[in-house]
Amino acid sequence: MNIRYHIEDINTVAKQFLDDFKHNRCFAFFAEMGSGKTTFVHALCKALQVTDNISSPTFSIINEYEIPKANNKIIHMDWYRLKNTEDAIEAGVQDVMQNKQDYIFIEWPEIALELLPTNCIRVFINIVSESEREITTS
Repeated sequence: MNIRYHIEDINTVAKQFLDDFKHNRCFAFFAEMGSGKTTFVHALCKALQVTDNISSPTFSIINEYEIPKANNKIIHMDWYRLKNTEDAIEAGVQDVMQNKQDYIFIEWPEIALELLPTNCIRVFINIVSESEREITTS
């Protein structure tokens, strides 16, 4: 997948993204600081109709959001403050990734790549300009 979009179109892109990956639940976001990882995750949560307050889990490491009228939830993780895989394990990231029905959104996964499930989609967000981004996946 390769999507180039303007920031004002992020909600439409998030819906398209979820439609394109409707059978996937784990997504690891690779991008430089300030590229819009959290903003895109916020748009994904909105597309999934989350009504909870969506915020960056930079300090909490893990945030959970309920998906209304669904039997699953969203686990939003930010591994930026973790030092390594051991830190990630101690923070409980493996435990919250057990339910295969939950959506898993991971920012800064490069901190502990070996913990990513094999079926986790790698999402790369590149800054094209101040108002434009490009997403590629593998």
